[in-house]
Amino acid sequence: MYHAVAHRPAPATHALSVSPEAFAAQMELLDVRGFTPVTTAALGRAWRTGGALPPRPVLITFDDGYEGVHRHALPVLAAHGFAATVFLTTGWLRGPGHTGGALDIMLDWGQVRELAAAGAEIGGHSHTHPQLDQLAPDRLRFEALHCRDVIGDRLGGAPPVSFAYPYGYSSRRVRRTVREAGFAQSLAVGNALARPRQGPYALERVTVRRSTGIEEFGHLIEGRSLGRIFARDRALTRGYAVVRRTRAAARRAVGAGRG
Repeated sequence: MYHAVAHRPAPATHALSVSPEAFAAQMELLDVRGFTPVTTAALGRAWRTGGALPPRPVLITFDDGYEGVHRHALPVLAAHGFAATVFLTTGWLRGPGHTGGALDIMLDWGQVRELAAAGAEIGGHSHTHPQLDQLAPDRLRFEALHCRDVIGDRLGGAPPVSFAYPYGYSSRRVRRTVREAGFAQSLAVGNALARPRQGPYALERVTVRRSTGIEEFGHLIEGRSLGRIFARDRALTRGYAVVRRTRAAARRAVGAGRG
């Protein structure tokens, strides 16, 4: 799971960014070790139908839609012949329908079309990047449906079939809404390898960040030492999950009182 690819990212995206040089080295390592990148749609389709996957399949995903994915990542992916999936926060992109709120320079729709033409899968990542598990039902449906409709309209083809949850947060209600919006599979974070038993709407990924050195990256792609590498992340996730559930319960209680 990547975010921004940039030499000098904005402070808000720095920790979850990678430099263009680091990204190139990481893709070279994938190539040397014989990995075959596939799109999220291809993975979901294979696991639903029992179809075959290529040797050592791996997903390369980008969340949000930062401009550096086109400027820096696309040439590297093309040089290796690698597939990838770019998950768009549609309201953050430059151009019609821009809502504000973006953390750094974002793709415009012309660049998105060039990514799609180069073979990248374009997926949904909501319209305004909220914590989906904290939203009221109507707003939750809007975030999933509007994002899917905007991508379909802007690209002039079939709407996207893959989704990634902003912040990685989901719940049974969120997953059901994403499925009802027409997405066939969706990705969380989890900082673990994706497995069929997770189900198509809770597939896990590992985070690549500015501090990920090439040795650690090698551990990530082989699925080694993930518990140690992400111990702090998992502890924070568990703690914050309790906070989010408490907030959601409080909002439901307020809503019931008003009713």
